[in-house]
Amino acid sequence: MPAMRLPSALSFLVDKAIDVPDGDAFLTALAAALVADGLPLTGGALTQAAPHPVIEQRIWLWRADTGRVIEALGLAGPLDPGHAHPQPAHIARDWLTGLGAGGVQEDFAGGPSDAAMLAWTANRPFSETESELLREVARFAVAPLALLAARSTLAALLTTYLGRRSAAQVLAGRLRREPGETIRAALLFADLRSFTELSESTEAKDVIAALDAWFDRVAGAVHAFGGEVLKFIGDGVLAIFPIGERDAAGACDAALRAVAAARAGMDHLHHVRAAQGAPPLSFGMALHLGEMLWGNIGTADRLDFTAIGPAVNLVSRLEGLCRPLSHTVLVSGAFAAETTQPLTPLGEHKLRGIAAPCPVFTPQP
Repeated sequence: MPAMRLPSALSFLVDKAIDVPDGDAFLTALAAALVADGLPLTGGALTQAAPHPVIEQRIWLWRADTGRVIEALGLAGPLDPGHAHPQPAHIARDWLTGLGAGGVQEDFAGGPSDAAMLAWTANRPFSETESELLREVARFAVAPLALLAARSTLAALLTTYLGRRSAAQVLAGRLRREPGETIRAALLFADLRSFTELSESTEAKDVIAALDAWFDRVAGAVHAFGGEVLKFIGDGVLAIFPIGERDAAGACDAALRAVAAARAGMDHLHHVRAAQGAPPLSFGMALHLGEMLWGNIGTADRLDFTAIGPAVNLVSRLEGLCRPLSHTVLVSGAFAAETTQPLTPLGEHKLRGIAAPCPVFTPQP
């Protein structure tokens, strides 16, 4: 007696889904298999929990007429208390309702606590046999979707705590002390001034709020202009604008634009703090161009992905001149030689621990 043939969708979930890299590919392949099984689908959706500081759920939306998937995001609570975000389940349901005349079938791919759901619509109502197949698909999808969620969780956690570049290295198996990666980049070092005094005179919760607001302005500006935050060092930030996809001039100009955006953000924050009766947050920023070594440093069983090298030392020492020179932003000679933006020279200055004097500049108003 010949073996009973599994529907294409169930066969995909049993034999191939475990190797699918992401929700986009999973939904695309599953939808194609269901169409091969004869279902008159016009659209499909996969909603899955996302362990992320900003995103609560990820929603992949597939439409049959193009065969393509787009992604929507369910945010983790309203960023603006006066405006609630749409519920992720409603995003998928509302989108599918506009694609098919047959209504929307939704099935949990696991228990409700797993927050994974598959939803489908067609050009006519599903038959009982088709509805039962979709319910079976959701049941068979539990294991591969759980694996997909675990991979996504690991990537999100590493990116959140280490940054995109370091997370990619760790995910690739860089778990031992070994020579690191040499990166040529525009470097930004930003640091709060008199933060120790602020910490001693302010309640801990207000200190944390001030730090978060500071980091939001600097890191947000860095990411907006294509840079990457490598480290938060106490109340300081080390960020880079790598040279590769763009040349040195492009990296330096992007870094200067990020600094301008961060300063504008801090100006706004000072107005907010003044209205609350809080003092402004003084800060300094320095920009340099050079090479740094980025890799694992530490003990055999406790490592840190960190940046070292003369360029890192110089940019941090250069920031220390901001207060003596009465400027918020200072730029090294190596950086100034590459940027197209106008700068004002401030002469050569000796930096602590660095042999050669450093030509120093500041951006023009």
